[in-house]
Amino acid sequence: MQMHQIRYFLALSAERNFTRAAKRCGVSQPSLTNAIIALEGELGGTLFQRRPLIALTVLGHAIHPYLDRIAQNADHAREAAQALADMPRANSEPAALDELARSPISPSS
Repeated sequence: MQMHQIRYFLALSAERNFTRAAKRCGVSQPSLTNAIIALEGELGGTLFQRRPLIALTVLGHAIHPYLDRIAQNADHAREAAQALADMPRANSEPAALDELARSPISPSS
């Protein structure tokens, strides 16, 4: 499972339209479709009912909260890394790292 597949899944879940989801993700519709098909293959089932309207299947509903959490955690990790990268080198001592661990973006918060 790749991060872009997770993001595409979440976009398609929200948009309920392949073209709009692709536009939201900044990719072509065939790229998004292929990534969703690959994700379905990896997970062993269909995630979206395609007709008459796009809708999550039982499997899609079951995995949605997990994939949403993965995306949120990736965003938090990126924010934490950026916060650390923005710290002056002198502040990268263990005491400063302990302070960062207690910050609101810390996973233990």
